[in-house]
Amino acid sequence: MKGFAVARAGTMMSLWLMAAATAYAPSGANAAPQSDAPDHRVMEKLARARNCMTCHATDRTLLAPSYRDIAKRYAGQPGATDELTRSIADGSQGKWGKIPMPAGLQLAPGEANDLARWILGMTPGYRP
Repeated sequence: MKGFAVARAGTMMSLWLMAAATAYAPSGANAAPQSDAPDHRVMEKLARARNCMTCHATDRTLLAPSYRDIAKRYAGQPGATDELTRSIADGSQGKWGKIPMPAGLQLAPGEANDLARWILGMTPGYRP
């Protein structure tokens, strides 16, 4: 019987802690703003599936600049999302050296923009 009382007390304490955490969790106007940046894991998987990561990496230079370096270069520039979206979709040449970036012919509509927002979101304070 003693074991049952201890188990029940532990359960009651857990329920009380969950209720207290819920009561103090921010909601409504006090809640932290949700990011408009795409989910990192989903976008990295998309970048791999579309062969972007054959030349790019998140944090180091391979054949092409890292996504973090790209984000730093475009940080705070008006129209950065549109410009990067065009480069991803149409390809580019001469922006980062002699090796051209091929057009993203395998991208579905909207994916270039999603990738651009993801890359630019690697800079602290990014606002789409």
